[in-house]
Amino acid sequence: MFLETVNNYCLAKKGVEATFPFDEETLVWKVMGKMFCLGDVHAFNSITLKCDPEESIRLQANYENIKPGYHMNKKLWITIELDGLPIDFVFSLIDTSYELVVRKLPLKDKHILQTL
Repeated sequence: MFLETVNNYCLAKKGVEATFPFDEETLVWKVMGKMFCLGDVHAFNSITLKCDPEESIRLQANYENIKPGYHMNKKLWITIELDGLPIDFVFSLIDTSYELVVRKLPLKDKHILQTL
């Protein structure tokens, strides 16, 4: 259930593609070729998202389901255990991750994204 919901939500965003750049298990959603969300397709009970470092600390302090990013830069990524969190909250974290990545895109890519 989570996989289909998260996949549909991510793919509805401008410039997003779903890829398997690492292996056949890790699904990565990218905006204009840059990662903003990833998860294991076989055990889809968590996702890893980009996060502002200060917000990451706050989220980890307030939610036991949110931990430093698994196999990622622990300051810039968080891993969210999906079970028990409201889906709207998960969507807002996905939105933030997407926006953080879009902000850092080169101007050329931002322009292309605006025209999609």
